[in-house]
Amino acid sequence: MTPPPIQDFARRGHGFFAEFRAFAMRGNVVDLAVGVIIGAAFGKIVSSFVDQIIMPPIGLLVGRVDFANLEWVLRPDNPLTKVNEKVAIQYGAFLNTLIQFVIIAFVTFVMVKVMNRMREKEAEKPAAPPAPTPSEKLLEEIRDELKAQRRA
Repeated sequence: MTPPPIQDFARRGHGFFAEFRAFAMRGNVVDLAVGVIIGAAFGKIVSSFVDQIIMPPIGLLVGRVDFANLEWVLRPDNPLTKVNEKVAIQYGAFLNTLIQFVIIAFVTFVMVKVMNRMREKEAEKPAAPPAPTPSEKLLEEIRDELKAQRRA
């Protein structure tokens, strides 16, 4: 007798596969995955924005400097050898990354602030009264029937 394929186990809801499917299809996991994907794409947009739009004018203002290439050389490269021996602290790339972080942090702050305002507005709206339970409906019918009998 051959074992059933894995898809059969998952479809029937057996053990590990059913538990994994329930975990993976939970709303929070899917929302987190979407958030990570959008966050990565947003990070690339901000990196491009900083590198190609923000830093060139700043570099021009401070003397035609490309911040990405700013570095403090600790040991220069020896042109007589084929091996790259240069050791440098690249503080220009760090400045670019720092500016990217500030932009991402600011945008995230604004987004959270807007979302909190929207939640506050939702919380301010009065909730709809709950629907009457079956026993309350029955009591209302009895009340209405008694009123009808008194009128008659």
